[in-house]
Amino acid sequence: MKNKYISLAIGCVMGLGLSGCSDLFLDLDPQDQRTDVIYFQKASDFKDYSASFYSQLLGWRTPYGSYSIYNYMDSSSDLSSNFLASSDLGRGTIVVPTNDDRWDKCYNYIRTVNILLKKAETYPGEQSEIAQYVSEAYFFRAYNYFMLLKTFGGIPIVKTVLDTDSPELMNPRASRYDVIDLILSDLSESIKNLPLEQNIPSSDKGRVSVMAAKAFKARVLLYEATWRKYNGTSTDFKGSEGPEKDQINEFLDEAITLCQDVIYNGGYQIWNYNSNTKIPNQSSYFLFNLEDEGSNPAGLTKASNNEFILYGVYDYVLRQGGTNLSHTVASMIPSRKLIDMFLCQDGLPIEYSEQFEGYHKTGDEYKNRDFRLMNYTNQGVIPEEGSVVLDRGLAGYNCSKFYSHNYPAYRKEKEESANYPVLRLAEVFLNYAEACYERNGEVTNEQLSGINQLRARGGVEPLTNEFIEECKANGYAMDMLSEIRRERAIELFMEGFRFDDLKRWGIAEQELNQSRLGMVVGGDGYETEFKSADGIVNTSMYKTGTFPWGEEKVQTGDGELSCVVISSKSNHSFAKKHYLWPIPQKQRDLNPNLVQNPGY
Repeated sequence: MKNKYISLAIGCVMGLGLSGCSDLFLDLDPQDQRTDVIYFQKASDFKDYSASFYSQLLGWRTPYGSYSIYNYMDSSSDLSSNFLASSDLGRGTIVVPTNDDRWDKCYNYIRTVNILLKKAETYPGEQSEIAQYVSEAYFFRAYNYFMLLKTFGGIPIVKTVLDTDSPELMNPRASRYDVIDLILSDLSESIKNLPLEQNIPSSDKGRVSVMAAKAFKARVLLYEATWRKYNGTSTDFKGSEGPEKDQINEFLDEAITLCQDVIYNGGYQIWNYNSNTKIPNQSSYFLFNLEDEGSNPAGLTKASNNEFILYGVYDYVLRQGGTNLSHTVASMIPSRKLIDMFLCQDGLPIEYSEQFEGYHKTGDEYKNRDFRLMNYTNQGVIPEEGSVVLDRGLAGYNCSKFYSHNYPAYRKEKEESANYPVLRLAEVFLNYAEACYERNGEVTNEQLSGINQLRARGGVEPLTNEFIEECKANGYAMDMLSEIRRERAIELFMEGFRFDDLKRWGIAEQELNQSRLGMVVGGDGYETEFKSADGIVNTSMYKTGTFPWGEEKVQTGDGELSCVVISSKSNHSFAKKHYLWPIPQKQRDLNPNLVQNPGY
């Protein structure tokens, strides 16, 4: 039976210059006649077909079915006080599902990629004519296998176009190490013939560049190196073979080299308009809702953004986000833990800085702090005194990252159209510094220069080796690796990294089994707007009955203080088995050779 490919091509992303899908085949034969016999005969066929791959990228319209974009916004993580998504992961209550859309979707996407790779083998023209699209195919196959690896560990490898009776459908799981080998090999192939960003015509903006592939490969290398360093083979399924060799330093070395190439030769730069008087110190807010001139008071557009390296392309007219974004992100409320992670402007944690003004009045804890605190949580401004009432069992904070505007009001629901950052320069800076430290046990000030660009955008003093040594001399419990990880947690909040980071560092059990807390309410000698120093509750500001788990004392920037509890640690039972998701039962019924992950 001849396969009809036209429907796959028609599913391409509106974007890539936002001209793509609507007129792809207006001059072609009737769609019901376009089979593999007459398709893939011209380079333009490969280009049009490869456009379908871009719907596989994470974006406002998530490619994973029932897993919405909110599953990739740190919801239910240790940095979050909301459990709107991923609560089974955040609380450690994962059970074996019948189906998992991530498994089904990724393998469907891999099939579409394999079709192009197969057809490229018999292309009648010069291979150079289709080299870019073949490279894109290798990139997207690696992209999907990496999603499967992070989710399930080792999985069956499919590199051919299977039919319903193909014996490969009964293949057992490959080890994670074989899967990583394939991912890295595919990314190496993709790098060979992808263009530089500056050589991609405006009509094709959004396609993968060579620097995007290098940056993504560095992400994969750092992920796997640290996973092996901190987890070893502890999560491997029964019968899985271990790695042939360690490779940790080998992976870190290559990650460092790739990051350097992107940083110094990619032509990207951090989006910093803090000096613009119309958006003073608000770059970390408006970067994530850039649309047209009306999306911010400074009239800046997406054309000003050279920080995003790979991104989902959206447009208010041609491709809106299609998800209730602005209304929902306002509910993605951070936890007390994240709020306290933001440094003071002198570069010190709040427990050590004389600039920290405490929690006595709403807004005090925002003063003299990293600008990212107010930008990510309060639309770029410090909240006013008395503006928070704890009367709904919520943490008391706001969330404004990705909150979209047609300034000064938010877009109507589902009309948001800012580009989605799949990969940006800020992450490359963070990957680079971390890889350098993990490889060498130290990092030079030059290797920290990228992180310091992020701190500069946040109004925070630079991170240097001399600064850390001075802090240690003053008796502060600070070290370089922890500060690099702090920067990562803060900068990439809500961008889908936190769960993966905690797992690859081997500390997920420690961090995810803590209570999720909200604002400091005081008492016991500490006065706030919610309680007097002697513990008398201000009932107009604090409805204690709306907090079923009451209060918990924790170490804060002003000592051990009582905070409202949003989810008690008694609700959390995250274990090592939850580092990976279970293989869906339907897949094991179809293929009995699929060994289940340990613990399920």
